[in-house]
Amino acid sequence: MTKFLTDILNEPDELMKSLAYTMGPGQPALEEASSLIRSAPRLYLTGIGSSWHAGMGIATLLEAAGCAVCVIDTSEMLHFTETPPGSVVIAMSRSGRSTEIAQLVDKLRRRARIVAITNTPESPLARGAEVVLRMEAAFDHMVSVTMYSGLCLVGGLLARAVARSLNGVAVRALEETLQAARRTLPAWRERIADSGWFAAETPVYFLARGASLASCHEARLLWEEAAKSPATAMTVGGFRHGTQEMLREGMRIGLWLDPAHMRAEDLALAADLRKLGLKVMLIGQNLPDGAADLALALPPVAQPWQFVIDIIPAQLAAERQSHVRGVSCDDFRLCPYIVEDEGGLFAGR
Repeated sequence: MTKFLTDILNEPDELMKSLAYTMGPGQPALEEASSLIRSAPRLYLTGIGSSWHAGMGIATLLEAAGCAVCVIDTSEMLHFTETPPGSVVIAMSRSGRSTEIAQLVDKLRRRARIVAITNTPESPLARGAEVVLRMEAAFDHMVSVTMYSGLCLVGGLLARAVARSLNGVAVRALEETLQAARRTLPAWRERIADSGWFAAETPVYFLARGASLASCHEARLLWEEAAKSPATAMTVGGFRHGTQEMLREGMRIGLWLDPAHMRAEDLALAADLRKLGLKVMLIGQNLPDGAADLALALPPVAQPWQFVIDIIPAQLAAERQSHVRGVSCDDFRLCPYIVEDEGGLFAGR
């Protein structure tokens, strides 16, 4: 039992804690943040690493509600973006202490209003924010597990609040989704353990659309952090514009199915990939029999919450891949737990 796996198994319960806090003691902050965002002349959403990936899913919910948002990596925003005065910036970081986040808070002082989503209310990010949304979950051992999905959850609640569509029905639907994910964990683990989809040195491409792009990019990072193996993450549409030329027999594809958009087209893509001799992992709801080499079916999920839980099967897959490769998923070789210096690989170590 790795610590990474322990964190994954605890994830649904930790997310329930985040939900209970956000809709309980944290609800006034949520309402204040949503009001601030609705009045923003310009809205940015920023994070780095897994926080940036979470932002992709949150931005999809905001955009679907008609709220235009610029999603930008924190390092890029720090060094290359001049934020118009009066802008609102949703800044996300589990620790609130990463060097890029801390520097960005200083840069934005007196120019923008910051809404922070963090698990560390005493951090530089939280101290520099006008509104702080707290995740209130246990920190993971090393690789971000709940610290990633917790950002998705709290940010998703914020997006629904901005759209004025966060009510008791929506919260109960999310509770049911998290409870169903907890119940489905054993089935996912069994399918992964029995699967021949995994290979130690084979190239892997992760593909998705919509809010599940967050999970797609996070899975790529998990492959690199936990399994110490390179991977690629792309939109399904982008993959069809040239990248498919590098396909060859034996490669692995991880594909997320959106429940409402382009489902038939993506199932057809999965079928064609298998005809070419590639092995396909599918993650989604109501998966057809025989549609994939590894089918990780999600329980029924109310819109728009699939992206909050469809990372969990991929987390389990990354943990399995670390065993296939014979590497430790509980230790980082080169990366510190919190990146506090922008120079080189060994600065400050």
